[in-house]
Amino acid sequence: MSRRRAITLIAIAAMTVTTLIGMGWLGGIRLNLTPSYPLGLWRIEALDRVAAVGELVFICPPDTPPFRLARERGYLRRGLCPGWLSPLIKTVAAIEGQRVDIGASVAIDGRLLAHSQLHAADAKGRALAPFAGGIVPSAHLFLHSDFAGSYDSRYFGPIPGTGLLGRARPILVFHP
Repeated sequence: MSRRRAITLIAIAAMTVTTLIGMGWLGGIRLNLTPSYPLGLWRIEALDRVAAVGELVFICPPDTPPFRLARERGYLRRGLCPGWLSPLIKTVAAIEGQRVDIGASVAIDGRLLAHSQLHAADAKGRALAPFAGGIVPSAHLFLHSDFAGSYDSRYFGPIPGTGLLGRARPILVFHP
């Protein structure tokens, strides 16, 4: 094969891959490489109502000091959300008006949240400060993941629902 033909084939292949990735991105397809939920391809589905407790969602975290620290520590990856943070995949554990109590675990309206034990430090021994607890404010969501090492509302508290991108649906995932 001539050099010119090889360069042309490589260029066509690169353009094809770029086009497919762009179409997937515009279609709401995302790749999850975090341990909080199964690895693989996920789809962001539009949500034309307020998120409900138990719903799995994609949400952009706000550009606040706790999330900038999370990015520095490697809990979050770089992405297209405010502050160049990546979206989170989390389960809505509580919505506005619900009471969240933080102790050794999380309780919502007096009921223990499964898999919600708090940790004093992360896997590298760095201190983790828990959320103080209280009533979830208007238009905010308290988020949770069953993954023991998840950085979720146990530590950063409720976040604004304005960052909600939509429901998270697995397309092609696997559990490591």
